[in-house]
Amino acid sequence: MTSSASEEIASAAKAAFEASQLIPSQERINALQAIKAELESRKDQILAANRQDLEAAKSEVDAGRMSDSLLKRLDLTKGDKWDSMLQGVSDVAALPDPTGIVSYAKELDDGLELYRVSCPIGVLLVIFEARPEVVVNIASLAIKSGNAAILKGGKESSHTTQVLSAAISAGLARTAIPDTYVQTIQTRAEVSALLQLDQYIDLVIPRGSNALVQNIQNNTRIPVMGHADGICNMFLDDTANVTKAVRVAVDSKTDYPSACNSLENLLVHTSVLSTVWPEVAKALVAAGVQLLCDEPTLKALTTIYPPPQNFSTHLKAITPPFDAYATEHLSLTLSVTVIPSLDAAIKFINAHSSHHTDSIVTENDSAASAFCRGVDSAGTFVNASTRFADGFRYGFGTEVGISTGRIHARGPVGLDGLVSYKYMMRSQGERGHIASEFGTGEGKKAFKHKDIDARSVPF
Repeated sequence: MTSSASEEIASAAKAAFEASQLIPSQERINALQAIKAELESRKDQILAANRQDLEAAKSEVDAGRMSDSLLKRLDLTKGDKWDSMLQGVSDVAALPDPTGIVSYAKELDDGLELYRVSCPIGVLLVIFEARPEVVVNIASLAIKSGNAAILKGGKESSHTTQVLSAAISAGLARTAIPDTYVQTIQTRAEVSALLQLDQYIDLVIPRGSNALVQNIQNNTRIPVMGHADGICNMFLDDTANVTKAVRVAVDSKTDYPSACNSLENLLVHTSVLSTVWPEVAKALVAAGVQLLCDEPTLKALTTIYPPPQNFSTHLKAITPPFDAYATEHLSLTLSVTVIPSLDAAIKFINAHSSHHTDSIVTENDSAASAFCRGVDSAGTFVNASTRFADGFRYGFGTEVGISTGRIHARGPVGLDGLVSYKYMMRSQGERGHIASEFGTGEGKKAFKHKDIDARSVPF
């Protein structure tokens, strides 16, 4: 596709966004209901396309050109992924409208009112890898929040993406929202061209590998929101309860190993090396997890007699120069290290974490508080699995992605992360209001700055 064709897509998205701003919010709900109905009616067609992508992907895995974790993300039939995708559409439709909310209201002078009001960001360019359900997730959030979207999935999910996109367009065509409100593109050349069109596109959201995110950040002037890695940590504190430690660690690592919120580093307090740690290790190995251990954590396990089943094959020593603690395994592999104190754990996590989600297992409230405040990540949990870091589980309906940044949106990004705000002012004075009449000099008026009880803009 030529750059002019990409500009047509971006221009159409901007025009659709602008045209939609005066459409009642109920129409966005109608659009989501129509899209869900289209998805349900086209299920066989969509899953057939997904099987095509899976067959091609399996060949790539067999040839060593694709990771097994990427293949797992591609499968729409895995677990409850299909039902969750549809439920996500309904959940988003049922959420409160995030636009038009007044967060600041002042009377500046008699008859002069100022309001800060939430509004859509504009046109979103979302680039993701493998997971085809992301098309539906992001389309739902974009429509509900009043944003137009251009979506680019990975080539490995191209057949599924095209069929899902057709269903979304068909649903939009049954409403007052333009069918160009959500568009999909297929090639890297289109992405490269769109990244230069900051006059049309307002925010880029990449979901994928570190290389993908960094490449996008380095090749656009458009603001980028997202995260590169999901290196999540868990600290077994000196007061860790063994039952909680086993349950939380195993779930964090094995529930979905290829997800960005799965556990990658386990930190073990020195004082639980011979008590809690062996029980956690046995449970992890029984679940098929390979443990990459430093010398103290490995030694604590090799002294167990008789050795549990699979210890000989699933325990390995970490050998330099491999930096196991900066590695996103995305598989049933877990890096383990001993830590002498809570303070050391916080410092270790802040140095090695990707600032996604980190958890502590502890019975000490003070330690829990210090961990949650001291660890600089988008999510800090106590006695809970890192797998809870998800927009659906947070009650957002679904999510457009995870942000590990510190500006605008952080953590799972739902509807609230897809709105900005504008200031609206209204003068009801007989002659209007002018700024030069206000100030501190003689004859100047002073601002009242009086709070107004306003839940919506009255005009």
